[in-house]
Amino acid sequence: MYNLLDGLTVIEASSFVASPTAGLYCAQFGAEVIRVDQVGGGPDYRRWPVTEGNDSLYWENLNRAKKSVALDLSKPEGRELLQALVRATGQFITNFPAEGFLSHAKLAEGRADLVTVRVMGWADGAPALDYTVNNAVGYPMLTGPGPEPVNHVLPAWDLLSGAYAAFALLAAIRRREKTGEGSEVRIPLSDVAIGTVANLGGIAEVLHSGANRPRLGNAVYGLFGRDFVTRDGVRTMIVVVTHRQWANLLGALGLNDAVAAIEAQRGVSFASNDGLRFDHRDALYPLFEAAIGARDHAALAAALDSAGIVHSAYRTMLDAAHDPRLVGNNPMFTAFDANPSGFAYPAAGAFGTIPQLERTPVQAAPRNGQHSEQMLAEVLKLSSGEIARLIDSGTVGIAS
Repeated sequence: MYNLLDGLTVIEASSFVASPTAGLYCAQFGAEVIRVDQVGGGPDYRRWPVTEGNDSLYWENLNRAKKSVALDLSKPEGRELLQALVRATGQFITNFPAEGFLSHAKLAEGRADLVTVRVMGWADGAPALDYTVNNAVGYPMLTGPGPEPVNHVLPAWDLLSGAYAAFALLAAIRRREKTGEGSEVRIPLSDVAIGTVANLGGIAEVLHSGANRPRLGNAVYGLFGRDFVTRDGVRTMIVVVTHRQWANLLGALGLNDAVAAIEAQRGVSFASNDGLRFDHRDALYPLFEAAIGARDHAALAAALDSAGIVHSAYRTMLDAAHDPRLVGNNPMFTAFDANPSGFAYPAAGAFGTIPQLERTPVQAAPRNGQHSEQMLAEVLKLSSGEIARLIDSGTVGIAS
């Protein structure tokens, strides 16, 4: 946690991954993020993984450091309160539909300089999820050995869209500071996905070749990189990204002469050409399989570390959770026991590190409606009597 965005208040009305991620990143850098949900919790409030008490560990971690206001959005008065909160603060993150009571045009009627960032499925307003967008852009047909498509477990487009939304919010605020004008930024998952494909050269590649990239299993496209198994059965990934690493890898494995023989036989030089190492992997891989298969993993890892080679054994997520380098001794994490679920575990703060600033402690996620009374009083200046009336009528919810 850092206080770079101290003084910025953002209303968030969202669910699932992308939109809450945008709010989370803002909160981790010091913004006051007020998440507004339906009384009792939105559609993601109990999303798996959950504890024995049915508390969502997913929700708990995507909503750290936020404040929670619970409103009955099925009631006109509940919807009006959400609109009032948005207009009072001037910054809004949502994945609600572009039309309706949270349309930017309707909200801006009472706040002309409003900045709205709206995460969407498709640009035309049609619904989409990370998994369906991923299918649409073709990555499952590149993953694995084939012929069946292989879905990704990581919701990459949700996470990229959330990060892009946080960036877009700050960019729109900067424009407003210069011009005084508000704006809505729409961020469709489909555009983030296909735009990323294009940025990585994928659109140009398939149009240039007229064909899809071949399925490569665990091999890295265009580089020397693949998984290998050591003598003691540890599967490890090795990737060469520089010419110096290639030379060091050959030396560490004692393969200089064997690789030179392949170069002479095929009339090529691998020393400074990533593509040739990839093209001739049929001859290179067996050499490396034999050399790596003759070593135990500990000895191999020591040799590769000494040579500056990028490598990692395949591990489970439980292994990673117990890794001191990744979690235990990582200053990004804070041992945290004030979670709504009651379960104590390391909690992540801001991913970025600012050496000139001290990190502030990780904060807990709120309970549904935990800050309803406080926010209605501070942001909307409602009296205690008016707030009590709203609570008694069921329009406003408070944490039990």
